[in-house]
Amino acid sequence: MAVNPPKIKALFSANERLQKLKEAFQGKYEESPLFYACAPGRVNLIGEHIDYCGYAVLPMAIEQSILAAVSVNDSQTIQLANTDPKYKDFSVSVSEITIDRENPRWHYYFLCGVKGVQEQLSLSSLPGFRCVVEGTIPASSGLSSSSALVCCAGLVTMEANQKTISKVLLAETCAKCERYIGTEGGGMDQSISFLAEEGTAKLIEFNPLRATDVKLPDGAVFVIANSCVEMNKAASSHFNIRVVECRIATKVLAKTRGLEWNGLQKLGELQTELGLSLEKMLDLVEEFLHPEPYSKEEICKLLEISTEQLGNTILSANTQHETHFKLYQRAKHVYSEAARVLEFKAVCDSTPDGAVLQLGSLMSQSHASCRDLYECSCPELDQLVDICLQAGAVGSRLTGAGWGGCTVSMVPTERMDSFLRTVKEKYYTPDARRTALCHSVCSLLLSGYTFHIAIQL
Repeated sequence: MAVNPPKIKALFSANERLQKLKEAFQGKYEESPLFYACAPGRVNLIGEHIDYCGYAVLPMAIEQSILAAVSVNDSQTIQLANTDPKYKDFSVSVSEITIDRENPRWHYYFLCGVKGVQEQLSLSSLPGFRCVVEGTIPASSGLSSSSALVCCAGLVTMEANQKTISKVLLAETCAKCERYIGTEGGGMDQSISFLAEEGTAKLIEFNPLRATDVKLPDGAVFVIANSCVEMNKAASSHFNIRVVECRIATKVLAKTRGLEWNGLQKLGELQTELGLSLEKMLDLVEEFLHPEPYSKEEICKLLEISTEQLGNTILSANTQHETHFKLYQRAKHVYSEAARVLEFKAVCDSTPDGAVLQLGSLMSQSHASCRDLYECSCPELDQLVDICLQAGAVGSRLTGAGWGGCTVSMVPTERMDSFLRTVKEKYYTPDARRTALCHSVCSLLLSGYTFHIAIQL
């Protein structure tokens, strides 16, 4: 795998999408773009809500992506436009970049990438640039449209400043800088956007960041279906509440085991510190955490801290209002899901008889855990998963943060036609809104799309 971002020369006459974006840029700014940057979305096959706990995940890149056309100038102003008219134009001086966490609009995600790369490169100033963005990833669908936008902006900033950053460092930088918008993610989305390779899924591991090829078995395909329920994780506290609950569970379990808990933030760090297997960590959860929600007062008593200390050092800005936390359920999901990821990869590596059925079973177990323990599903996602299983999938689960967005299903190749027909008839056709929102019912996944910078031939 190449270390640095690839630069390719694109033949525009053979790429209708690039040609249309070029024309949109020329129509907007009355000049031609200097270069283009592209970052793909992703689907997570298994390993939900565990990257920010320090555990490996198993995503792959998809065809849908964020594409940007860019010109550079000395105006010291960033001008942003979007081919989708619902996303309004925005401009800002390079010396006055601010990101409003309370108002997560599209251009703030872009500015996260700009600010992150500027800080990574220690750039005292930035050139001005003009940019038109076009995206094919459905917004708030669980396919990482926002992270792909951050990654694309990071690429744009790197190239506009004529610098080079390794793919691993770009992924780490973009994962950190997306937190400017208030989302405390773990780095999966940015990592697969930069580290994806053609023809393979990836096991993404952290600390240090690394990616391992995972060859998926023959005889089945992965299919994405959109529930048509949108969920912007930066616009609500659902996501960060789960991050905080895992953080508190880490500290409470650490204290019960006599560890110095102040420095431990992640359930994965706790496992490393204790030197125990995932199975043993699940035993600890059963022994030391109770299923009933923990109040702030109980947490403070267990950790021997004040409510002010809890708010200042453990809770995030948008979780201060929470009064109860489900530590048992969140920790049980994380440790069991981490084990499912490793089992999924082991099955892919060994390809035993019945591999497709084994992988499908792991995916369905993952959805049940997301639904019942992590509580990040919704009625529409549950209904869609059930329909996908009835339609012939061997496994189906929500993908992405949840509370809306998409499902991913593993479907034997010979069942594809009937699967697509049944899902359309049972989920989309009866609902006029879903029919209107979803021009195509399902998308066949292709794991061969990577980010790049393009220069016109």
